[in-house]
Amino acid sequence: MKQQFPIFKTKITGVSRLFDLSDPENCKEYFKLKAGAEIKKLRDYLKENTFIAYLLGKKGSGKGTYSKSFIEIVDPQRARHVSIGDVVRNVHREISNENKKRELIDWLSENYRGYISIDQGIQALLNRNTETLLPTEFILALVKREITKIGRKALFIDGFPRGLDQISYSLFFRDLIDYREDPDIFILIDVPEAVINERIKHRVVCPICQAPRNLKLFPTKEVGFDKKQGKFYLICGNPDCKGKKMVSKEGDELGIEPIRERLKMDEKLIKQAFSLYGIPKILLRNSVPTELAKGYIDDYEITPEYSYQGDEKNKKVKIIKKPWIVLDDEKIKSFSLLPQPVVVSLIKQMIDVLNL
Repeated sequence: MKQQFPIFKTKITGVSRLFDLSDPENCKEYFKLKAGAEIKKLRDYLKENTFIAYLLGKKGSGKGTYSKSFIEIVDPQRARHVSIGDVVRNVHREISNENKKRELIDWLSENYRGYISIDQGIQALLNRNTETLLPTEFILALVKREITKIGRKALFIDGFPRGLDQISYSLFFRDLIDYREDPDIFILIDVPEAVINERIKHRVVCPICQAPRNLKLFPTKEVGFDKKQGKFYLICGNPDCKGKKMVSKEGDELGIEPIRERLKMDEKLIKQAFSLYGIPKILLRNSVPTELAKGYIDDYEITPEYSYQGDEKNKKVKIIKKPWIVLDDEKIKSFSLLPQPVVVSLIKQMIDVLNL
């Protein structure tokens, strides 16, 4: 499937400026240089128009990261990321409050149509797990309710479709939520499984503020060394956490193995989406073969890999940074990209599919 995702060029010939993409101000200048004209066109478009984009990619592929970055750069007031998982979790919390539960049931009584009763739908929601999908009609009703609260904005739908049977529902989704004239778009994301694996294996979180980081790919400024375990660890940079050691979630050391079946289903969904006619597609690719990278991307757009050494003299941990090379799904040596160049690709392809 890799060949269906072309390499997108973000390198501008003749421009040698370097950007630190971990710095917010540098990021603003980066997007102005790489996609300033396109961002202006999208802002003008969103003053009067909207769209619905369905994000399809493997779990951990960056769906939320790319869409939220697009929204922040283009227009936070006129676009919204809607996570189906978040919608379901929020409704689950509502059900514990009797008044809110009654409001939900009243709304569903007027707006829900499906093959199971409202009570059965609520029970299915209460008993849900990561392996079991809620009935599609019930999910659609909950999402319609959420979108009604949001109002008329451009939407990035994250988590739908999730099953092969839901692909056909997505073709009529804009009608179901009464956005009948909105352009609808599939955004298909290709990320090597090796990248997803490392993102999971090395992710850590502060036990106090819950800030996420990654020991290999996104460290904090301070790093410590646990002599007992013989391992380096990240130290939370939030002053309120007072140097708390960041920790990994149990099972993360297994990487993608616990979600391998989910990844296979995600792969099938992407292939199915490719076969659809009548709906435009944006193709986002996270990796670039190392032998081609020089002509397509700038060095600072490559995801860095971090390793660590003890510095006995200064009694501090030395952080070593280098470009991260991974094997893509076709076993080709590749660079993984930082989110920013992928978002540039998203912005420029959005211009094309909206005919701006």
